[in-house]
Amino acid sequence: MLPGAEPFSADGGDVGVVVLHGFTGCPQSMRPWAQALADAGHTVRLPLLPGHGTRWQDLNRTTWPQWYGAARDAFSELRSRCRAVFAVGLSMGGALALRLAEERGDDLAGLVIVNPYIDSKNQSRLLPVLPLIRRVVPSIPGVVGDIKKPGQVELGYDKVPLQAFGSLQAFHTMVRADLARVTQPLLLMYSAVDHVVPTATNAAIIRGRVSSKDYSEIVLQDSYHVATLDNDAGRIEKESLAFIARRSGTPGTPWPPASGADKATP
Repeated sequence: MLPGAEPFSADGGDVGVVVLHGFTGCPQSMRPWAQALADAGHTVRLPLLPGHGTRWQDLNRTTWPQWYGAARDAFSELRSRCRAVFAVGLSMGGALALRLAEERGDDLAGLVIVNPYIDSKNQSRLLPVLPLIRRVVPSIPGVVGDIKKPGQVELGYDKVPLQAFGSLQAFHTMVRADLARVTQPLLLMYSAVDHVVPTATNAAIIRGRVSSKDYSEIVLQDSYHVATLDNDAGRIEKESLAFIARRSGTPGTPWPPASGADKATP
């Protein structure tokens, strides 16, 4: 395991949060956010997804059911001990959070996703030939550390393993097809400039297809893809803590939220 890629766990109160990192990344990119949630008194689980945090070759030997299985297991453990459980995620972690929402219904109290990755139009030149080239080419150069803030470093792979990437495309297709099943409160934050994911496209797909009545978006103006380590990290932490507080039944706030709340895009 790469130093710094270790999973994170903290036991707190009866509100749980599962925190999910992105494809080719590791918990290091999410640790400050997870720590902020834990410092607020929440019970937090940030798993290391299979194939990540070691060598890119290990990721090529895994598939989406293993990544989602780790997310589901962390969620189920929290659900067994907490009154309300939320999912938060970055990039592919956002897609994993959406899948939890699609499958777990009212068991999930809400989700916060940052630069969610469920559509790959920016890799359109690769996708038509992916089934062929991944048989003979194990990887292509990747993009790691897409961060605007000077001095910040993301721990991850500098290559995209193509077998794993092919599995990710299958996962994206499934998540997109079932977005109407997402009914939970949802906060989506995305960067105005992102060199990894077409954030505006992904946000538009999610906005147009989910069934969440309690929905809001925030555009992050001062961060790139790994916004959780970037200039807007503090805002992500603040907004997610406020979102969880409002929707988990803090004094004077009912939980679950009243039905019929309006969609809003602040």
